[in-house]
Amino acid sequence: MAESPTPDHPTSEYPAVPDRPAAAETSAEPPTSQLTAVPDRPDTTPPAPGPSGFARLLIFVGFVFALIVASCLGLRAINVLPTFDNPFAEETTDRSQPVLLQSMRDLQRYVAADGTFQVIVDLQENRDNIPDFLINRRTLFVGSGTVETYVDFSTLSGDGLKIDEEKKTIELTLPAPQQSTAALDMERSYVVAEERGLFNRIGDAFRDDPSKQQQVYQLAQQRITEAARASELDERARENTQRMLESLFARLGYTTVTVSFASP
Repeated sequence: MAESPTPDHPTSEYPAVPDRPAAAETSAEPPTSQLTAVPDRPDTTPPAPGPSGFARLLIFVGFVFALIVASCLGLRAINVLPTFDNPFAEETTDRSQPVLLQSMRDLQRYVAADGTFQVIVDLQENRDNIPDFLINRRTLFVGSGTVETYVDFSTLSGDGLKIDEEKKTIELTLPAPQQSTAALDMERSYVVAEERGLFNRIGDAFRDDPSKQQQVYQLAQQRITEAARASELDERARENTQRMLESLFARLGYTTVTVSFASP
């Protein structure tokens, strides 16, 4: 009877198992013949998230707001709603007091002619031995004004009017024409340029002197009045007054009207 092999001694009855290749030892893939088909699993990928409740609320509010704006614009176009202007637009408030009547008088003069004049005033104020960039004030002003020439009938003396009803003649001796003070037209008068020194600018920042501007106006008014006196307004006033009186008395039936003027 054969002896049973011991664990420490190999037996020759069992054939040796051939060694597997190294690639077969490291490969984790089973043989193709041993693979079994795996049934398809349901798609468990979560769907794309839709808008949340807050997002839907914002969309709804935006739609309602756009609808309200469109409705307001439509009502404004047909003048149902009032217009809404710029809240920061410039606004001018007139707080002037009521006009006060100071005096009233009856005028007995005939305005026979007037003239419109324009003058350029170049007024400069500076200090001696001080540079102009420190102390200097120069204003270039264009002034436009009107001067009237009139005949005052209130000073007509008793012997200034001689009437002959039989001959239908009239002799008038009128006072010399007079000129009014120039009246500036502020719509046509304007400041062209103004130069100020450094100290003048600093002083104007703390105080305002309206008399400086008034001085320019007065100078323009004075220049225009002087220019009117040197013009031919007086002669035109005499001619216009004479033609007016001749036409007036001729309609009243007088054939001869003689008009003379006293010396100024």
